[in-house]
Amino acid sequence: MDNTNMKALYIVVNAGFAEQVVEYIRSQGSTGATIINARGVSALQKEIMGISVDREKEVVLTITESEIADKIMEAIKLNTSFKTEAQGICFALPVSKVVGLRKISSSD
Repeated sequence: MDNTNMKALYIVVNAGFAEQVVEYIRSQGSTGATIINARGVSALQKEIMGISVDREKEVVLTITESEIADKIMEAIKLNTSFKTEAQGICFALPVSKVVGLRKISSSD
């Protein structure tokens, strides 16, 4: 299905915060999300006894209409909890085609 009015939002947070993110983005209009476990690597990584310790991360992925994606990003920008322990970042990519995504209507 062609749909240029959709965006994929990627929200990366420290491990343990993904469920809170999913609840939060649902309150902003998202209808679902996928949580992906990840490992962060940065210039600030730590070593303990010669072993690199990378921070465990979770990536919340949601595909939604552009207007809702913009609303979610603005809400995340204003939410101070993403700037503290969660250390969240969020970015969006345009979606040109999607297969298997079903639109949730009020009759579902």
